[in-house]
Amino acid sequence: MSKIVKEMIISEIEARISEVRDFVVVDSAKVDAITDNGLRLKLQEKGIASLTVKNSLARRALANIGVEGLDEVLKGPSTLVWGGEDIVALSKEMTKWASDISTLEIKGGVTEGTPLSSDDVTKLSKSPGRMELIGEIVSRILGPGAQLAGAIKGPGGTLAGQIKTISEGEESSEGEGA
Repeated sequence: MSKIVKEMIISEIEARISEVRDFVVVDSAKVDAITDNGLRLKLQEKGIASLTVKNSLARRALANIGVEGLDEVLKGPSTLVWGGEDIVALSKEMTKWASDISTLEIKGGVTEGTPLSSDDVTKLSKSPGRMELIGEIVSRILGPGAQLAGAIKGPGGTLAGQIKTISEGEESSEGEGA
């Protein structure tokens, strides 16, 4: 392959991944074409992109955009996978697919410059995702407020009920005397 062609390919890879910093690398070489195509279509529906690359060109393109940490996993057949909500969602999706397709192998990944081994990707897939963490934080923030509102409402409701009962008792005794 000529140097000009290599540079064009590297530029194309850079253009496709220029803003991405989180990747999972898989080996899909043993996956049959129909299954691989189905996998790619399902991933696209979830906003996840994949790109099968020549390792040396991928290393150069990644280095050019400032992504490091994939040198160890970019050996042998490699497909870069990125996208989704966050790295946890991406890890969950790829781990699910790797368990469904026995010939799909997770090689590793990188998140914010930190290299991930295959085991790290699996562990990360068991972590709560971004939306789950946001939900947990919101519920923890709202929890004390809900308890305070309940504490204020409880005695106030009891007092209002007692006043209502007393006023209804007075109205019925006034109605009997008239």
